[in-house]
Amino acid sequence: MHASADPAVMGDPVLDAAAEVLTRAGLGAGQHLCCALSGGVDSVVLFEVLRRLQPVLGFQLSAAHVHHGLSLHADAWAQACAVRCAIAGVDLQVLRVTVERGQGEGLEAAARTARHAALDGVACDWLAFGHHQDDQAETLLLRLFRGAGVRGAAAMASLVAAQGRRRGRLRPLLALRRAQIVDWAQRNGLCWVEDESNAELRFTRNALRHRVLPVVESLFPAAVPALARASANFAEADTLLAELAALDARACGGMPWRRPHLLALSPARQANLLRWQLRELGGQAPSRARVDEVLRQLGSTAADRPLRVALGHWVCCAYRDQVWLEAEAARPALACAWRGEAVLPWGDGAVHFERGSGIGLGLARLEAAQALRLAPRRAGLKLQLGPNRPRRDLRKLCQEAGIPVWMRDRLPVLWADDAPVWVAGIGIAAGWACAADEPGVLPRWQPVRQGEGRAPPA
Repeated sequence: MHASADPAVMGDPVLDAAAEVLTRAGLGAGQHLCCALSGGVDSVVLFEVLRRLQPVLGFQLSAAHVHHGLSLHADAWAQACAVRCAIAGVDLQVLRVTVERGQGEGLEAAARTARHAALDGVACDWLAFGHHQDDQAETLLLRLFRGAGVRGAAAMASLVAAQGRRRGRLRPLLALRRAQIVDWAQRNGLCWVEDESNAELRFTRNALRHRVLPVVESLFPAAVPALARASANFAEADTLLAELAALDARACGGMPWRRPHLLALSPARQANLLRWQLRELGGQAPSRARVDEVLRQLGSTAADRPLRVALGHWVCCAYRDQVWLEAEAARPALACAWRGEAVLPWGDGAVHFERGSGIGLGLARLEAAQALRLAPRRAGLKLQLGPNRPRRDLRKLCQEAGIPVWMRDRLPVLWADDAPVWVAGIGIAAGWACAADEPGVLPRWQPVRQGEGRAPPA
């Protein structure tokens, strides 16, 4: 095999299947692929396949082994992976993790959470996993038994692009049966370790693999490939639902949504939009009961009454004609001096100071102050928004501006010495506004960091 070889005509079904996934991902020179190497047959075959494809496609290859410490043989497995990588001349990272128990999830799930968290810390463009078609069938059945929706029933994808801090994920062997992988390992003289826990029927996946699927396959011999095709169909449907949600989000005015437009959608489209937006924000999928309760309250609560309903680590908020999602636990905002910086942190977001002529606060008057400070509101704060207008209590101003009660303590206030000169979402104090022809500074509050969603702009 040489650099000019065409992966599509290698003639080896295992290499061809893997090459198709890697090529579809655009893997090539300048890209770093890390193989998740447990030492079991699936990951050993994956490692060998990637090692053979590396000179063809030109990517950089490394490996990572997660040491869970759950087996007496864990050190031996890590050593076996180290020897394999040393012989192949491939860099290996051994990632030691502590599996937290008693967090409401089983040992399998806790180990998986720890494993993926550790792997996401590896510096690479893509992580490659040795999952195969039998794993796909098992995953689909497990999720269906737990009442999964369309997205959950899509199970695993052979290619998942990077998102945020989560590395891109590839499953080059997903189209292959377990028997094909074992056969390939034997024909190529590979050796691997056996995890004794794979035979323990107290683990749900093992029980499904050793007790349920054999019965299913005795009745339906093509059950595994059929289940894999079903997952692909569910994935296609999930893509269409995501596209529909994106269209509905735009029709509702983006985030925040316009409440009348949202309520005009059918209940199914409202629920689809809510779930999609939570995924876009990195949130966990809520239960059907929780989504139904949010939509019930949105539809039954008067528009002039503020609404705040929990959705896991996120909260659905509504006030007047706006609906939005925000993080459940807002980071506390810390008062800080402003010395002319373009941006100052504020809670989960930031205050941006835009300079220009005739905008915002008069720069000359700000510079004449002894101290400028960004801080929360104080009790009894009043603001005069115009020279011919009375000083009014902040509570009344917030009501008029449509700022719900729970957001009022989060509002950043710019204080010049002891005077409030700007309140986010409310405006600029009389006497501090910039004249049309003088330099000014316009503060703008971005309530939540970009990429994590946002509440109504203020």
